[in-house]
Parts: sequence; structure tokens; C-alpha cells
Amino acid sequence: MNDRPSTSWQDTAAAVPEVKKPCGTPFDSIALLLQGGGALGSYQAGVYEKLLEAGVEPTWIAGISIGAINSAIIAGNARQDRVARLRDFWELVSEPGDNGLCRYWAGLPLPDAARAWVNQLSAGLVLAKGVPGFFEPKMPPPYLPWASHGATSYYDTSALRSTLEKLVDFDRINAQEIRLSVGAVNVRTGNFAYFDNAVDTIRAEHIMASGALPPGFDALEIDGEHYWDGGLVSNTPLDWVLSARSGLDTLVLQVDLWSAAGELPRDLMEVAVRMKEVQFSSRTRAATDSFRRVEKLRTAFNELLAQMPPELAALPQARLLARESDHAAYNIVQLVYRSPTYEGQSKDYEFSRRTMEEHWRAGYEDAALTLAHPETLTLPGPAQNPAIYDFLTPRHQQASAQPEKAKPPESAR
Repeated sequence: MNDRPSTSWQDTAAAVPEVKKPCGTPFDSIALLLQGGGALGSYQAGVYEKLLEAGVEPTWIAGISIGAINSAIIAGNARQDRVARLRDFWELVSEPGDNGLCRYWAGLPLPDAARAWVNQLSAGLVLAKGVPGFFEPKMPPPYLPWASHGATSYYDTSALRSTLEKLVDFDRINAQEIRLSVGAVNVRTGNFAYFDNAVDTIRAEHIMASGALPPGFDALEIDGEHYWDGGLVSNTPLDWVLSARSGLDTLVLQVDLWSAAGELPRDLMEVAVRMKEVQFSSRTRAATDSFRRVEKLRTAFNELLAQMPPELAALPQARLLARESDHAAYNIVQLVYRSPTYEGQSKDYEFSRRTMEEHWRAGYEDAALTLAHPETLTLPGPAQNPAIYDFLTPRHQQASAQPEKAKPPESAR
């Protein structure tokens, strides 16, 4: 295995540039971004299955938390094995551990109220017993007086290491067939960190660190530092991918498990759900809006640069701006999971088989709907660059999520 030292994003200002790779589209690069969201993550597996079926080949996968696990499974397997290994993982972690208590309800059509009750029961069993191949409760529990002094989490994730080592070929990841980036947070400094196989040797602990959400899971030690789940700072790796400034025409497929847009809560249960959505959606729409504004400025400078006399274009200030103003085209396509109301605030740790299959199917169908729009795989023209699409979120919610217009100054009123 490659023995390059780990550097991570906290030691560098931005991601190193990506290189052009064939991806079956007019773009030079396809970045697949996978957000954190626990049990919701099988939605991402369904999205990937449809992308592969359609011949849309991501060349760079970046993930946070459960998105990091899905990313590692994809990047750490040959093309023909990726969906099967994703299926192996999701069937393992959704294996019923309740002696049939919830399995009885698995095939029955249920009204939303009954389904909400069954889901809460399943989630409660996860809290009590853990998830096969993922985590299990620590014994004795850390809150008891006789627990060890160093007890800093409720669950032991050593099973996840074994699962990753079984399902992921880390030598393949470090051979860089697909670029892989996973985000975490340095516990000591509070800095966000990305581990990227373009510069780092990726191991199981990097993937586990990205999903080490406290106080459920312990921080992971990597090269003398300890890391928690990247979702504590940002649950979406969009900024990291866009920071590379590769000069490549890039299709960004952003798969979010939490919706920034939503309805006004009507009771305490809906308040709990909406709080999680707001917290973990990480303002992804704001990030894309900010990128759009910056790209418009770059385009304007490039147009101005073409008209500059040589002596002005040769000035250090002009050369600096020119280096930051590439001519790349970007499509940012958002696929946002919209959860049924019965899933409730425990939807990120409700790992039942029935729900897992529903998430997977929803991801597959949403990807099919998105790919049916020809704009998804079409290079945007200069006037549209960057093009940002969301074919899944209702239009009234997209409109309500737009930034508030600034009020004119008093002198202009």
C-alpha cells in the first residue's frame, strides 16, 4: 500500500486540482457528493445504482458520515461489484435484530399513524441493541459510576471497522481509480478536515472518523489527532470539491439526505424533525447561490480581460485575477430526499429493512427522474454558467428558499 503521510485539508488551503477522466458525458469530470444522514443513506445507494445503469460515471466522490461509508464502498470496488457491495452493506445493517417483533409488520400496508409507531419501535430497538456490522452499546454504559474514566460515547463502532475491511479494497482506493474525499472535524482544534486520496493514504479509520458523531460514537485517532463526524461543521462536501479550481467542465451531483426547505411545524414532533433538517442540510442552497455569484464575477472578468491592452493585462493584479478565473463550465444538480411525515425525527437511526428498501427505491426513482431531463448532462452556455438544477423539490419551496433581496438604502427610496 502507498505509505504517503496523511495531510488533510487543515494543512492545505484547498483541494488539489482534479485531472480529466472519461465519464461518459460531455463533461471532463463528474463529482458525486454524498451528505451525512445515517439510516437515510440507502437513498444514495439507489441514486448510484441508477447512475451506473445510465452510464454516468462519477470520477470524484466526496462524502460525509454515512456518505463517506457509501463513497468508500463505491471507490473501493470494481465497477461491476459496486452496487452488490452497497447492497451487502445495507442488508447487513438493516438485518432485523428484534426476534421478529418488527418483521411481522414488514409486508403489511399500514396507515401513516401505524407506520410511524412501527418506525419508532424499530428506532428504539436500535438505541437499545445497536446495528449489526455497525455499532453496539458499550457495557457498562458510560453514564454509570463504575464505567471507565475514558468512556466518551454510548456505542462501540469496532464492528464497522471489520465491515469496511470486508467490503472495501483500500488498496484500490489509494490507487486513485476514483478520487475519494471524506470530511471530519478535528476535536482538539475544531477545524474541518478533509482526507483525500489525491494526497492521503486512506484507511478504515478515515471513513470511521467521518461518521463518528458524538456522543453516540467515539472520536477516531489518526496520526496523533482525534476526529469527529464532519457533519458537526458542514454536512455537505460541495465547498471542498469547488475549491479545487481544476479548470475542468464539471458535473456536480449533490445528493442530500436532509431538505433545507420545509413546511412550518405544527407540533413538537414536527419541530424535532425540522430542527434536524435545518441543522444537517448545511445551507447547501446558500453554498450553490454563493458559487453562482462568484462564477458570474469570474465570467465578467474574463470578458474584461479579453478587451484589456497587453500592458494592463500583464499587471500582477490582472494576472492574479486571471489565475482565479478559469473558463470551466459547471452543472450543479441537486437530488434532495423528501421524507414521508411518518418517518419522524428518528429517521436517521431507523434501520429497518422495509425502510431501507424504500429509501433505496426512492433514490433510484429520483435519479431516473433527474436524468430524464436533458439539461442534466448538457454543458451550460456562458450565460447560464453555472447552471443549478433541482428537478425534485416543489417549485414553491425552491422559491421560498431563495435569498432575501436586500432593501435599497434610504437615499434611494
